[in-house]
Amino acid sequence: MAGAAGFAIFGLAACSSGGTTTDDGSTGTDTGSGEEVTLEFAQWWEPELPEGMLRGLMDQFEEENPGITVELLSGPYASTKEQVVAGAASGTMSDVVGLDGAWVSDFVQQGAISDLSALMTEAGYDESQLASQVQLNGSTYMIPVVNFAYMLFSNQDLLDAAGVDVPTTRSEFEAAAKAVTTDDVSGWILPLSLEAPNGIQNDVMSWVWASGGSMLADGQPDVTNDEVKSAVEFIAQLDADGVIAPGAATLKEQDKVEEFTNGRVAMMVSSLAHINTIRESNPDLNFTLSALPAEDGYTGERGTPYASWGIGVAENSEHKAEAFKLIEFLMSEAANGELANAANAFPGNSTAVPEFVENDPMFQTAFDVWQAGYPANEFVGLPVAEQLMRDFSEQFQSMLAGEIDVDTALANAQAAWEEEF
Repeated sequence: MAGAAGFAIFGLAACSSGGTTTDDGSTGTDTGSGEEVTLEFAQWWEPELPEGMLRGLMDQFEEENPGITVELLSGPYASTKEQVVAGAASGTMSDVVGLDGAWVSDFVQQGAISDLSALMTEAGYDESQLASQVQLNGSTYMIPVVNFAYMLFSNQDLLDAAGVDVPTTRSEFEAAAKAVTTDDVSGWILPLSLEAPNGIQNDVMSWVWASGGSMLADGQPDVTNDEVKSAVEFIAQLDADGVIAPGAATLKEQDKVEEFTNGRVAMMVSSLAHINTIRESNPDLNFTLSALPAEDGYTGERGTPYASWGIGVAENSEHKAEAFKLIEFLMSEAANGELANAANAFPGNSTAVPEFVENDPMFQTAFDVWQAGYPANEFVGLPVAEQLMRDFSEQFQSMLAGEIDVDTALANAQAAWEEEF
C-alpha cells in the first residue's frame, strides 16, 4: 500500500451507456465539427442543493460550450451509488460521475474510471488551481469539487427541555442522550446498513478521529488498538443505555437526516451538506453545530471527519474531452465558488473563497471548528474501502446483538481487513 494512494488535503448509474450523440439536431448547437454531444452527469448533489442551482450551472456551461448538452441524473446518495456501481460493472457508467473517495480504488481496479492526469495533460489544464486530488499509483482519478465537514448536529429545543447543554465530551454526550430520550425521541441515531456502510466511516470511526486516534498503523489495518476499542465500547454503552434510535442495522444516511429533521432524534453526526435540506424541510427546527465530543481528558487537536463531492470521467465514455470540459468548468474559480456557497461547503478550487461563512453564524461556527482541528478520513484512497466498512459493520452489529464481545469483533474485523489489504 505504501505510496499506492495519495490525497492532498487543502488548508482551510446511469441506466444508459456513456453519453450519446444526437443526429437530428434536437439538442445542443454546433461544436465546430458538426457533432452535438449530450453528456450524462450522474450525482447525488442536485437534491442537496437549492432548487435549480445545479441546473443553472449546467445551463451556463452549455452557453459557454456550444454543442454540448448536459443531462443531469440525480438521486439520493445511496441510490446514486447503486447506479454508479452497476454502471461500473456493466460498462454503462455515465460520462461524468459524482464520486465518493471510498469508491475510487474499486473503480480503478475495475478500469471503470479514466485517468484524469492524462485528460488534464491533453487539455493543457493547470492543476495548480486544484485544492486537492485523489490519486492511485501516481495518477489522479477523482477531483474533490467541494468538501464537507461532519459535525455534531443537536436539536437545541430538545436539549433545553431536558436541561442539558451541547456535549463536548463523551460522558457529556451520554448524559445528554439519556436525558432527552423518551418514548417518542431517541438521543442519537446510528445508520449501519450493509448496503451503504458509510456509517462506519461517518458515525463510528469519527469518534476515534475526534480524539486524535487512528484505525491504521503505517498504512496498515490496526483496528484492535486501544483508541478504536475505546470508541466501540462507548457506542456499545450508548446502545445498552437504550438511547440509539431503533433499526440501526438497516438505516442509511438519508434516514438519519429525515429522523433528525422530523424531531425524532436529538443528536446526529452529519455533513454540513444537509443543513440546506434540514432548513428547507423544517424551517422551524432549532438546531446547532459543534465539534464531535472527544474522549474525556483529551486535550489535543480533534480530527474533523469530512467527505467530498468528487468528480470523475467514465472510461466507457465516448466523449472524454467534452466530459473534462465540464469538470474544468465546475473547478473554475467562479463556478466552484458559487457551488461551494450553495452547498455550504469548502471549495475545491484553491483560490475560491466561501462567502457563506461570513453570512451565516452557524457556518461561522462550523468554519471555526474546522480550523481548530484537522481533516480526518482514513478511508479515502484505501483499497475496497466500502468493503472494509462493510466488514467492520458486520462484526460491529454482531457485537451490538450480544453474539460476540468487543475484543472478538475487533479481532475479526482486523483479520478481514488484513485479507482485503
